[in-house]
Amino acid sequence: MLRTALRNVLAHKARLIMTALAVLLGVAFVSGTLVFADTTANAYRNAAAQSLKGVAVSVQADETGTAPDTAGGAAGKATGALDTALARKIRQLPGVDSVRPTVHGQATLAGKDGRPVDADTSGQDLATNYLPGKDGKDSHFPLKEGRGPASEDELALEARTAAKAGYRIGDTVRFAIDGPALTGKLVGIVSTDDPQATAGDTPSGGGTRTLFDTRTAQKLFHHPGRFDEIAVAARTGTDEHTLTEQVQALLPKEGARAVSGTQLAAEQSARIAENTGYLTKTLLVFAGIALFVGVFLIANTFTMLIAQRSREIALLRAVGAARRQVVRSVLVEAGLLGLVASAGGFALGLGIAAAMRPLLNTTGAGLPDGPLVITPAAPLASLAVGVVITVLAAWLPSRKAAKIAPVAALSSVDQAPPARALMVRNVLGSLLTGAGVLVMLYVSTLRTSKESNLMAAMLGGVLTLGGVIALAPLLSRPLITLAGKVTTRFCGVSGKLARENALRNPRRTAATASALMIGLALITGLTVGAHSAQHAMAQEATQGLTADYKVNYSTARGLAPDAAGKVARVPGVAAAAPVTTAQLGTHGRSAVITGTDPEAFGKTARLDFRAGSLHDVGPGRIAVSDDFAARAGLKAGATLDAEMGDGTAGGKAAKRKLTVVGIYAKTRTVDDALGTRADVLPYSVTKQFDNLLVKAEPGKAAGLERTIRAALGDSPLLKVRSQEQLVKDHNEPVTTVLSMMYGLLGMAVVIAILGVVNTLAMSVFERTREIGMLRAIGLDRSGVRQMVRLESVVISLFGAVLGIGTGVFLAWAAGGLTTSSMHAYETVLPWGRLGTFLLLSLMIGVLAAIWPARRAARLNMLRSVQSS
Repeated sequence: MLRTALRNVLAHKARLIMTALAVLLGVAFVSGTLVFADTTANAYRNAAAQSLKGVAVSVQADETGTAPDTAGGAAGKATGALDTALARKIRQLPGVDSVRPTVHGQATLAGKDGRPVDADTSGQDLATNYLPGKDGKDSHFPLKEGRGPASEDELALEARTAAKAGYRIGDTVRFAIDGPALTGKLVGIVSTDDPQATAGDTPSGGGTRTLFDTRTAQKLFHHPGRFDEIAVAARTGTDEHTLTEQVQALLPKEGARAVSGTQLAAEQSARIAENTGYLTKTLLVFAGIALFVGVFLIANTFTMLIAQRSREIALLRAVGAARRQVVRSVLVEAGLLGLVASAGGFALGLGIAAAMRPLLNTTGAGLPDGPLVITPAAPLASLAVGVVITVLAAWLPSRKAAKIAPVAALSSVDQAPPARALMVRNVLGSLLTGAGVLVMLYVSTLRTSKESNLMAAMLGGVLTLGGVIALAPLLSRPLITLAGKVTTRFCGVSGKLARENALRNPRRTAATASALMIGLALITGLTVGAHSAQHAMAQEATQGLTADYKVNYSTARGLAPDAAGKVARVPGVAAAAPVTTAQLGTHGRSAVITGTDPEAFGKTARLDFRAGSLHDVGPGRIAVSDDFAARAGLKAGATLDAEMGDGTAGGKAAKRKLTVVGIYAKTRTVDDALGTRADVLPYSVTKQFDNLLVKAEPGKAAGLERTIRAALGDSPLLKVRSQEQLVKDHNEPVTTVLSMMYGLLGMAVVIAILGVVNTLAMSVFERTREIGMLRAIGLDRSGVRQMVRLESVVISLFGAVLGIGTGVFLAWAAGGLTTSSMHAYETVLPWGRLGTFLLLSLMIGVLAAIWPARRAARLNMLRSVQSS
């Protein structure tokens, strides 16, 4: 029986090639993900090791819960425990070879063309101090051109940053720390193997790198003589643990900690594993989807092979082969196929792993460079997954083969599936679908995305998909019959034959269509959900906003109190309304109150008042949203004792008597309450304005952005966005995720296409004699090709209808989970994209039939009639 299995594999190479491709692609996804995860983690570890090279002890400022220091540092910064005196004491300890005190900050650049560089990801725009040694150079940042910065008006850039911004030695660089634009002369371009240039944080390969001399860095990011970190290098033979204890003894009880290089490396490794683990798990989920789709192709292939070899199996049973031997023979054949395909898939996976880093970096991921890392677990897991999936998919067909009665099989090659088996399948499918629909209807009533609700949605989705897959043979008859009427009407005999061929074996047709259905159901569900979310975010981003531009900083820093006046004087500006916020507490409820100039605000925003009006808002008089009014039990005319501010960051919480003079419909533009800026600004956290709403004069909005930026100092951190840009910024995260999901699910669709090709090719072989008879009675070659093409199109459209319908239902039912974070969310069908999916399914059917149709048309008529 083993020799029989080997012979069958070698004898049906062409028939098994598509199945092997499905396994190969699925395993490639798995192996590529595993190798990519190991490679990325290793690259991060190498970068971290580079930053920790020679560091025996790292002294780090504690930023948790710190208050402003005596030098007037901002809240949330380090208390200033790390200073020049401490660095000098550490340097005098026995066993210390050198001490490197560093300052860390963020500096966002403006490119040479004037546009901000990575302003939207300013958290990755890192800056530090250039610390020259005795030779006048900093070993952490080897110079490529020029020299290190030595004065307040000089700076250096990392080579990739300089290239990205378009600067050369001698250029004047514009940059911003947390507000107005500053300038410095570029005197040096450096390189570094340390992406983040800090021993304390997980490295990142993205963003920009700017270097200042130590005094300038302290002035910009801290205070003179203060540091964020002190890296200590030990002399040869010094015990790291002992040195760490000695350094810790020099530190104050609060405000700083000493960490050994070994402990720091372990902490970084844990963070790296956690950060890369999320991406790995996500990719493996989609690899699992691709393999699941591949199961249908594999099972379909072996079912058809067994049907075609039923005479051979009957002979084996007649000469004494036991059922177990027949099962083992088919499983050995599947195992060999899975082994060979998995080996090829692993090789392809290496290419996928190599391509993923540059691909993800185009989206701003900032992954560090590094060689491919292949651990023993990756090939072993890939081979195991491929072989196990293939064997499991072939198990049911093998059992079917073992049940073939020798005498009955010798008289028939193609037997219809037993009616009882189809009845059991239909009952099971109905139960699964019913349960799934009931769960999803329950999910549609939920309004929060907490973990239990998400799990319920996943359970309902799996049950619904499983039920539709089980019911596919039953559903195929009415849907394909309907499609067949169209093909018969327009294509005559070929169309009718295509319909009958698709209906001949409902299980086979359903399995082929289900592979495509799964991919399209997931893609459709994502598309409908994303489109609905984008529609809701677009509404919320501009709800109640009539301003042409919204101005704010990309950091937490606010706009200066005179910003509104500067912009209002810009030619072409009709109104500029400053907006600030503060905490408001009353009637046991906490809220956020917006402060503005009511007159200017009325020109830049639109509120739907249920009681009172915007003109009634003034000193001591506020309007509240209908939502907050209901929660706090407020009505127009009510006087309330309010507590303004929260007492943080030097802010002052105070009791105020306020009168409610209006109630408006809740909107994203205004928070829970609205008052004057004089009433709100003293209690805001920053004592500055959060943003500025600008209304242009009629016909003068175009091109106003540059003038507004110039009026406010043209800081690289300044964001001047039109309504269209606001919508785009809100939608961009969803668009990025959706594009990635399309790419990942594309693998499942490719495997589904292979399934259609494989089914048609094997079906042509199975119907060789029938096609010969059709040719003999007058059906020409073009008619045969058309018959096969139409069969492919009908199957593809059947899968598309099931997939799109299921995906729309799942997206609608799960949409309610987002309403807590997006109040305007409602299911909006993207008809254009759904039509595109149907058109693509039609094209898939046509393309998948090219080779099988050509093969069918080229069959020799006489030889085909004589075949059996």
